[in-house]
Amino acid sequence: MAARTRVKSVEDSIRDTEEPEHRLSKSLSALDLAVFGVGVIIGTGIFVLTGVVAKEQAGPAVAISFVIAGVVCGLAALCYAEFASTVPVAGSAYTFSYATFGEFVAWLIGWDLVLELVLGAATVSVGWSGYCNSLLGDLGVPLPASIAGETATVNIPAVVIALVVTGVLVLGIKLSSRVTAVIVVIKLAVVLLVIILGLFFVRAENYTPFIPPSEPGTSGGTGWTAPLIQLIAGFSPSTFGVSGIFAGAAIVFFAFLGFDIVATAAEETKNAKRDLPRGIIGSLAICTVLYVAVSLVVVGMQHYTQLSTDAPLAEAFRSVGLTFTSGLISVGALAGLTSVVMIMILGQSRVLFAMSRDHLLPPPFGEVHRRYRTPHRITIATGVAVAVLAGFVPLGTLAELVNIGTLFAFLLVSIGVIILRRTRPDLPRAFRVPGVPVLPALSAAACVWLMLNLPAETWVRFGLWIVVGLILYFLYGRRHSRLATGTPGTLGARRGPA
Repeated sequence: MAARTRVKSVEDSIRDTEEPEHRLSKSLSALDLAVFGVGVIIGTGIFVLTGVVAKEQAGPAVAISFVIAGVVCGLAALCYAEFASTVPVAGSAYTFSYATFGEFVAWLIGWDLVLELVLGAATVSVGWSGYCNSLLGDLGVPLPASIAGETATVNIPAVVIALVVTGVLVLGIKLSSRVTAVIVVIKLAVVLLVIILGLFFVRAENYTPFIPPSEPGTSGGTGWTAPLIQLIAGFSPSTFGVSGIFAGAAIVFFAFLGFDIVATAAEETKNAKRDLPRGIIGSLAICTVLYVAVSLVVVGMQHYTQLSTDAPLAEAFRSVGLTFTSGLISVGALAGLTSVVMIMILGQSRVLFAMSRDHLLPPPFGEVHRRYRTPHRITIATGVAVAVLAGFVPLGTLAELVNIGTLFAFLLVSIGVIILRRTRPDLPRAFRVPGVPVLPALSAAACVWLMLNLPAETWVRFGLWIVVGLILYFLYGRRHSRLATGTPGTLGARRGPA
């Protein structure tokens, strides 16, 4: 069967989850999934991007930018929720793509998710190291620059956090959810404290003008560093005004990334068809409300023209004499980044587990631990890869690949909802996206627009990454996949429109 026509049926995907050597522990509830979602979405974005976008793009209207970004993410979240309730199988966008576009596209999206999850976890681990060292500095025991921070020769704290959370993940999904819950409680407590304390120092005059008048922008970049849409259309970027609000939305959009990882825990959820949509949409709604509240408080405490772009929350509180909150914000950021690293490694291990079970990767990687019922081998391999990248490789602007990788996954899932509605209208869907095909089409269009607003050099790197993935697929996956060899468990695969 040609690779492009190998579509793995939903029934076969679900049947594979019952194989003894691949059966995961079903112990997560909707609340656990929402905690995972909040744990991965709220990271440094809430502590940094608010100041950046308010000062350089939207002014006090940054709150509207967050609402727009939340709506765009909500469209994608609806598509993920329908797929997750229809195909409650580990792998998220990879599994969804296998059921709609076929094996070739499924491999590409699985390879693409490595950009979002492994590289993302490594980048966040480096950020965790920086905040950790900053907090240690406040306590009078900073680590040498050679072993901590982005310029370190070997970033020891980044390596340690990656390996520690990997150990927790290996020991069981329920333990992981409990640890994440504790971290999320700390993180939310800090965020709520920031909001409540800040309200007492909000000044109405700081909201004027709420939408600053538009002016020519200078931050669009030139050459390969310019947004691709700027090179294609030849327009000059502008800041503030209505266009500034939308430009700001494209930036703060990336503060929402991560809700899709909830779908990777589908096989470990007690009632996946009911709880996955609740977990995905619930976590996104909670984070949107918090983001809007924080942004309104920050621009109300300090005029947007005076905001810091490095640590806007801490500087805003210092400006009103509340210097002690700087340490609290560092604790909140540290807790936030810990949960982000953990859940990204969790998501990546589940995607690779699904690919291994389909024999697109060597099958031994997909075996489940007899006691802990976790894919321990692939989890350890993922954690070690993250630790090596975070500890030894200067990541720099490669972090932008996380954004384009995620948006590409969102794009395929949005289109996939329309395709699966037409090719398999008979499938039971516990959750259905309203307004198909309009809403999924809007989601896909929004993803394309945001991708076009990324630098051209990011597209080049993304293309090179895809080429490497194609080489690996044709060298191994294409010949060894279960659909290619007819391995029991997927013999019922059907031909599809991919």
